[in-house]
Amino acid sequence: MGEISPYQVIKRPVITEKSNIATAENQYTFEVDRRANKTQIREAVERIFSVDVLGVRVINMGPKYGRWGRKRVKRSPAWKKAIVTIAPDQHIEIFEGV
Repeated sequence: MGEISPYQVIKRPVITEKSNIATAENQYTFEVDRRANKTQIREAVERIFSVDVLGVRVINMGPKYGRWGRKRVKRSPAWKKAIVTIAPDQHIEIFEGV
């Protein structure tokens, strides 16, 4: 992807019951650009939130399909999810109080 803004790599936080439980273990979940790799995700999180990233796990989420008569149609597109582990003494403010 070359030189890219960290705000283009990180699209939004994923706030679900499971991701809220993971914040107790300093793991935060983000939707990221599908072309981004682990290194770019690490640099983007460190720059945006001023934290030390210990690890990045990446999951490619497939599209969800529905039916319209006999046809299978896409209801939601494919996307990429990143679970970022940060240092134990740090936290990200955006996930607080949700």
